[in-house]
Amino acid sequence: MQRSMLYRTFVPPVFRQRTSPTPACASFRRPGFFSTATGFLERNITYDSPKTFNILPVLKGCDLDTRSDVVRCALSRTQHDVELLNERLAHVRLGGGPQAVQRHVSRQKLLPRDRIDCIIDPGTPLLELSALAGFQDDIPSGGIVTAIGIVASQPVMFIANDATVKGGTYFPITVKKHLRAQEIALQNDLPCIYLVDSGGAYLPQQDQVFPDRDHFGRIFYHQATLSSRNIPQIAVVCGSCTAGGAYVPSMSDETIIVQGNGTIFLGGPPLVQAATGEVVSAEELGGARVHTTVSGVADHLAVNELDAMRLARDVVASLGRAPSGITSTKTTSEHLPQHEEPLYDPKELGGIVPVDSKQPMDVRLILARILDGSRFHEFKKNYGTTLVTGFGKIMGQDVGVIANNGILFPESAMKGAHFVELCCQRGIPILFIQNITGFMIGQKYEHEGIAKHGAKLVTAVATAAVPKITLVVGGSYGAGNYGMCGRAFSPRFLYMWPNAKIGVMGGEQAANVLATIQRNNIHARGDQWNAEEEASFKQPILDKFEKESSAYYSTSHLWDDGIIDPADTRMVLGSSLAIARRVGCRAKRYQIWCLPNV
Repeated sequence: MQRSMLYRTFVPPVFRQRTSPTPACASFRRPGFFSTATGFLERNITYDSPKTFNILPVLKGCDLDTRSDVVRCALSRTQHDVELLNERLAHVRLGGGPQAVQRHVSRQKLLPRDRIDCIIDPGTPLLELSALAGFQDDIPSGGIVTAIGIVASQPVMFIANDATVKGGTYFPITVKKHLRAQEIALQNDLPCIYLVDSGGAYLPQQDQVFPDRDHFGRIFYHQATLSSRNIPQIAVVCGSCTAGGAYVPSMSDETIIVQGNGTIFLGGPPLVQAATGEVVSAEELGGARVHTTVSGVADHLAVNELDAMRLARDVVASLGRAPSGITSTKTTSEHLPQHEEPLYDPKELGGIVPVDSKQPMDVRLILARILDGSRFHEFKKNYGTTLVTGFGKIMGQDVGVIANNGILFPESAMKGAHFVELCCQRGIPILFIQNITGFMIGQKYEHEGIAKHGAKLVTAVATAAVPKITLVVGGSYGAGNYGMCGRAFSPRFLYMWPNAKIGVMGGEQAANVLATIQRNNIHARGDQWNAEEEASFKQPILDKFEKESSAYYSTSHLWDDGIIDPADTRMVLGSSLAIARRVGCRAKRYQIWCLPNV
């Protein structure tokens, strides 16, 4: 029996209206790819109906009243947010601008995303990470493209310099994004393909790029660590590879270099002439022929970039590693597990989180639109009700869900800690869905030990030995961020909806706290402070917190792995789980009821 379904594949705006010639490798082009972005086309495919589906209970009463003012306002807000997201993604995908792109392609060089496009298997998904890194500082994509794609039927981490952005030099955000990609590769056992085209460190900001622990040198530390753990390191030198950057291909397991454009040297021709008086061309000093026939630094000579991308595929195919579980867009037993689609339309996700953060919402409405068959086995449903916990599946993959449904009380924290440890015992990955203002405060709750109970949740999350994935759908404030697996607690992936906000507290709360302190100081001096003066004092604080808590400020500083369209949430989470489950989950061995945290 055949069942037809709609499979949505992503086509990024920049590929719809190219500013550069279509590369000759177009025969490799996939029909689309997942991204921490938006823009899906629909295409009919079929798959075999499974004999058995998920037997967990179905979430009931999760219909969305699209006629209500609250839902209509939320949908309108989301539509605007997604349009803005697409505009900004299209802008950063232009790289350093039309002139820089034209210079780049005139040298017979492909753009970084086109290079990746030539390497990945046709028809397979690609997950681009942190596409808007550096957005606030006008450094498109942070000057580097990082993405997870399928090559020779196995997932690979791509780290591709964008030479159209200041010659591919490393800004502080570039270093941070490169290191984050290597961290993800280490956590998920992903081979790395470095598409090198960089002039090295950005010298005007060398003090923020070179000397500290997590600066430029950490790239090579990670590269050595990854290789030592049998995670393959592959470099394709497409352009300049200067100074410390020369260690990327030199420390790789296999290196490909493009004739005519690829160069590798610790000191370029100007430095050599200044230091030794020797006059030598870049090609003579460290060109492709030199490094494949004389020095042995590179292993494969490519006549052009298309040849280099073909060689990169050959290298990955020869690694002898197990194939991925996400090798095709089709959902068959050979790829992702067979699964049901949600009973509720994922396109309605944008209408669930109210525009007014003070209005309540039921997070189960979100779960009903991302879990297989809208099925969810809830844990401790009637206890600690401001935290929803339970088990479900996303694209056939088991997942434990911890989702905010209000502020965290002592019983909510204990329930969350119990559930985290339950997932660890069973070896099930955890999905955290954040919409949290923090833990409950006040004399009553302090006397009940809210700090201690909150610490139990924070400790359980920090020590969890299973993959953790975090999605921020609303607010992410204060200690609630910690208890719900914020960035500091090393989730494998962390995504944000465009409306999400993150900060130590909300702007209104911060303004009120600081105004209270200021008012008390003024009154202590015997002076008065009228309402107009107080409003003038608060406004700059409100403006500052509004800007610095936005999803775009967060993603620009790489506090997350990307902003996603709410409608794409299920696809992105499913891909992320498939990547994370390759390493497996280390089940803890203990009796839950004996733990001091419960």
